[in-house]
Amino acid sequence: MTNHSRRPTPRRSRALLRGLVAASSLLLPAGVTAQSPASFPASEPVLERIWRLGMDSSQVQRLGQVLLDSLGPRLTGTARQKAANDWLVSLYKQWGVEGRNEQIGTWRGWRRGHSHIDLVSPRVRTLEGTMLAWSPGTKKKDVTAPTIILPRFADSTEFVRWLPQAKGKLVLVSAPLPTCRPTESWTANATPASKARMDSLRAEVQREWGGANVRGTGYSNALGTGSLGMRLEQGGVAGVITSRPKNAWGTIDVFESYNTVAPAVALSCEDYGLVFRLTENNQQPSLRLNLDADLLGEQPIFNTLGIIKGSEKPDEYVLLSAHFDSFDGGSGATDNGTGSLTMLEAFRLLTQVYPKPKRTIIVGHWTAEEHGLVGSRAYTEDHPEVVQGLQALFNQDGGTGRILSVGAGGLPNGGEHLTQWMSRLPKEFTSVVTARIPGSPSGGGSDDASFACYGAPAFGMGGTSWEYGNYTWHTNRDTFDKVVWDDVKHNATLTAMLAYLASEDPTKITRERATAEQIAPGRGNAGAFAWPTCQKAPRKTAPRLR
Repeated sequence: MTNHSRRPTPRRSRALLRGLVAASSLLLPAGVTAQSPASFPASEPVLERIWRLGMDSSQVQRLGQVLLDSLGPRLTGTARQKAANDWLVSLYKQWGVEGRNEQIGTWRGWRRGHSHIDLVSPRVRTLEGTMLAWSPGTKKKDVTAPTIILPRFADSTEFVRWLPQAKGKLVLVSAPLPTCRPTESWTANATPASKARMDSLRAEVQREWGGANVRGTGYSNALGTGSLGMRLEQGGVAGVITSRPKNAWGTIDVFESYNTVAPAVALSCEDYGLVFRLTENNQQPSLRLNLDADLLGEQPIFNTLGIIKGSEKPDEYVLLSAHFDSFDGGSGATDNGTGSLTMLEAFRLLTQVYPKPKRTIIVGHWTAEEHGLVGSRAYTEDHPEVVQGLQALFNQDGGTGRILSVGAGGLPNGGEHLTQWMSRLPKEFTSVVTARIPGSPSGGGSDDASFACYGAPAFGMGGTSWEYGNYTWHTNRDTFDKVVWDDVKHNATLTAMLAYLASEDPTKITRERATAEQIAPGRGNAGAFAWPTCQKAPRKTAPRLR
């Protein structure tokens, strides 16, 4: 049930939104130095103006501060995501272009409050951790309970017989890693024999606690607590304790739970190991949880679109693409705040420099990408005319890093057009950005796949990693300070230029598909590459329990 007393009044919400829009419209502070003029191969008045505005008057950091700090993470189905959707629409109105939210279905709603997690016995320590997304809370009351380790079972029948022993306890269901030092630390400092032993221990532990049959239970933790958490909840446990550390210092994945009664929390590698060892050695650890959360049932979810109508070919489209949702262990900064800001800033530049494009330019901020490309798949189903008329889609979803490559999506003719567009870019871009031709169609890693499966020209952008996989992707450390603003500014300016060139291109990209040999030269057809198939978008919560 929704607790309406917790919601801000409409007047307060409007005032907050006006403040956020005003803050995001400010210019950069005085003292920001201008970039040197770009080196274009020929006179390009529009591209040159995009360069000047994108490099000398960039708004990405101002916009990013509002999005990442004030609005915060954008977990699908939450009020924070809807507030961010509305902020975008207000920006587009301020910029004098059409902006709208399009409902594409519903998703389970949730409100995250505080997470207070303490070790209270055999000693007192505040633990580093947080609720998993969509975890039930404790009604802001203290719940104190002992811990128990999920044993190894011969089969699921033995697990069910054991369940009464876990009633009223906090169950530890994740691998107890033998070290929280990343591999690079062991490589730099350990003897070869010591590192080999540690590698072996790590692999053994992760095998034991992973997969679809955790410790012989017949159940899976999936991306958090999965079907195992739900079965433990049915057995009356007080809660579920997890940990998904990265191979890095201090980072953990913070994903999701489908529990509705028993809370689910994620602890840091170090604190999970502490609690596990105390439990393993019969030192009677006890934890106190005070968690504030509301499960709100299915809530409407939206894609947000900004649109500049084409003046000559309004039924052909250039699409700027990035997913707007995030997990909420951090702020969703590099996944995919930076992609969203790249496309938002590129669109802002185009509204100023190119207000009457030949083709219609759309920026799509997709919802629920983290749950199976839901928003972008729904958009392709609801707007077949855009898929049919698509001239080019540019998608960025790889973190904060500077774009170093643009793939032609497995379309040879798309590669020919991309080569022509890039030949007109300044050397500041062409010296570092390469075209992957013909490239390959996205198979599902990001929203370009929702369009590529139709054979539409979907250009994926790849860049420098900035330790994305280990430090920011879905972690508790994905925050504002991890963004490299010079790189995002580069990405937005490059994207705006490519969108302009795609809109102005006199001919439309054809859709002949590359052969397997063209996509993977020298590998032949064995193992056979198959063009990805389109999947239907779920229009309500689709649980991932395995």
